[in-house]
Amino acid sequence: MTNDVVTRAAEVLAEHRGSIDRLDAILVYTLGERFKHTQAVGRLKATHDLPPSDPAREATQIARLEALATEADLDPEFAKKFLNFIIQEVIRHHEEHQK
Repeated sequence: MTNDVVTRAAEVLAEHRGSIDRLDAILVYTLGERFKHTQAVGRLKATHDLPPSDPAREATQIARLEALATEADLDPEFAKKFLNFIIQEVIRHHEEHQK
């Protein structure tokens, strides 16, 4: 391999990594914003003595996310696991508000 090929490969790698870093930041800030809203929902549920989880809503959201994942060319099973993880964290927060 020539130095030019290696140099170009390193440049392309750096570009991809820069994009990944920006997308990671977007994900973190997006999750932060999402959790602000779910915290508000948790407080509202606690105030009105509503249950911390809503299985019907969760099922709808999982189906919606699976469809979005398919459209985005992302493994729907991965998307489902990711949302389930988020939902469990949200429920935990809601349960804390119930105390």
